[in-house]
Parts: sequence; structure tokens; C-alpha cells
Amino acid sequence: MSIVAQLLFACPYDTMGSRMKGMVFLSFSIRDLTIENKLVLAPMAGVSNNAFRVIVRQMGAGLVFAEMVSDKGLIYNNEKTIKLLHMTEDERPVAQQIFGSDLKTMVEAARFVEMNTNADIIDINMGCPVPKVAVRAQAGASLMKHPDRIFEIVKAVSEATKRPVTIKIRSGWDEHSINAVEVAKQAEAAGASMITVHGRTRAQGYTGQADWRVIKRVKEAVSIPVIGNGDVVDGKSAKQMLEETGCDAIMIGRAALGNPWIFKEIGQYLKDGTIIDRPSDQEIRDMMIRHLDSLIAMKGEHIALLEMRSHGPWYLKGMDHASSLRKVLSRTSKRDDFVVAVDTFFKIKV
Repeated sequence: MSIVAQLLFACPYDTMGSRMKGMVFLSFSIRDLTIENKLVLAPMAGVSNNAFRVIVRQMGAGLVFAEMVSDKGLIYNNEKTIKLLHMTEDERPVAQQIFGSDLKTMVEAARFVEMNTNADIIDINMGCPVPKVAVRAQAGASLMKHPDRIFEIVKAVSEATKRPVTIKIRSGWDEHSINAVEVAKQAEAAGASMITVHGRTRAQGYTGQADWRVIKRVKEAVSIPVIGNGDVVDGKSAKQMLEETGCDAIMIGRAALGNPWIFKEIGQYLKDGTIIDRPSDQEIRDMMIRHLDSLIAMKGEHIALLEMRSHGPWYLKGMDHASSLRKVLSRTSKRDDFVVAVDTFFKIKV
């Protein structure tokens, strides 16, 4: 059995202003794929793997994005890259994001994803700001400087696969080149089925404030669905983005770190304005253990515990005296030790 087989077998928003109150939590469509609600998990490296995607789907996300993978990593059968493609039926619908800048390898990567995964959508990353992607690889957000190149890539990939092809972009490269509308029009003309807009420039990275006005302008300029991304942290900000931009859905990234309940919280708020209680200590404890066990099933105990050195502190954010547990988790190498440390912190007898 090949390494690939071994590793892998295993409606538009139109209600505005005060009419939002009491709104039905509408679905939306990406081509012929219906998404049950307007909440989307962002693709985040080291976070948006199968374990976390399944959790947030069960917490209420309508669509989840897998972390991005390199086009060349796929076509050269890089084992680490291939492992990132692991998907299961209980997380669908799911979008697999790819990145690169070479026309030929992007087409080959899209075909690889179509043939070897259950991904419902193939998304092209045109917004990643990190130097490794945007500068050295001339991919991600660097493509924002070349709208014609974006047209060529989207057209070629769209013609090469039966899956809906979508893109994720930023408002522009920097404050002097805000060109998201131009890029969106090019992508739509090339065959893109949906566009996600992060309202920050590449120069901003993840700092400063997202400019939702750019998202609104993109929504008004194209006829395909637009997902808004940037500074949605709770039900109130989610509602505000929908009202101000008219976008079809909202993408949640950093606000979901250690807080998969945010999808449940926002969903309830958009339905009836209710603010639900924050998760109890017991719920946080149980989710931390569940997250760990899901990662162990995917990656083995050693790698799972290394990854929980990041996830664990996110779950503990804002809690009193959490620094002591964070220090313990940073040294923990066994599941049982992790569980004992967490239970001791929460004073739960099991």
C-alpha cells in the first residue's frame, strides 16, 4: 500500500439593521454545497487539524477549513504534508486549503486533494502574511500584488477539479495597495465559487484593527458568496460584522483558540440575542482531555502532548493561578501526568 493510502485511509444573507433581531440562522451555499449556518472555522497552522475540526463542528460550526498545505509538499509526497490531509466524515463539510505560486504545481496539488481526500472544497491561500510563505515562497499574500496571476491560478485550478474552488485573501499588501475588490473580481471571473476576505493588509499581519469596509466593498462587487474574517470574538461582534458588511458568513480564527464554545455562543446570539453562560470548569477540563485524546489517536502520545503545550494554555486563558498549570503542561510527556495535572488544578476527583 502506498504511503498516501496508508496515511489517508484511516442562502445569501440579506437581513440588515434592526431586522437582525430574531433572525432565522440562515444557511448559505457555495455552488451546489449547502452550509447549514454562517459560522466557519479558519485554517490555522498547527490548530485546524481533524481533532479540532470535529470538536468545533459539534460546537456549531457550519463549515471548517483544514490548515494549509504546500502544493509542492503534496506533489512530492512529503510525509509530513500528507499527514495534514487526514479527514473524517464527521467533520464535513470541510475545505482543504493549498498554497503555492506555480501554476502547474497548484493544479497538480488540487487534483491530488480531489483524488485523495474527502474535502468538499479546495481553497487557495492568498492571504498568509508569514515570510516563509509570502516572501520566500512568493505565495500567500504576495499574490495580492499580482491580480493577473491570481486570475490564471484560479482559472487553471477551477478547470482541473470538480470541487468548488475558493480563495482567501487580505485587503491588500499594505495600506497603499488596498486591492481586495480588484482581486475578488478577477477571481470570480476565473471561476472562484466563494471568497474569504480578511480585513487586514499583509503589512498588518494580525495586529491593528480589521477594516470591515473592505469586506463590504467586496461583497457589493461580486455575486458569489463572501465570508468576512477579522475581529469577530463573540456574538455581538459577529452580528455587527453581518450587519455592516452584508457578508454571507463569518470566519473565526484566533478567538476559537482554546474556546471551541465560541461557535455555540455566536450561534445562539444570532438566533435570539441570548448570551449563554461561559463553560464551567468541568466542561473546560473535559474538553482539554478530549482534545488531547483525539490528538493521541491521530498522532500518538508524544506529538499530541507537544501540541497540547500550546492548546492547553489557550484553554486556561484568563483563569486565576493558571501559570502553575501551564508550567507543568510544558514539561508533561505522558497522558496520565497531563490528566492528573489538569484534575489537580480544577480540584476534580476522578
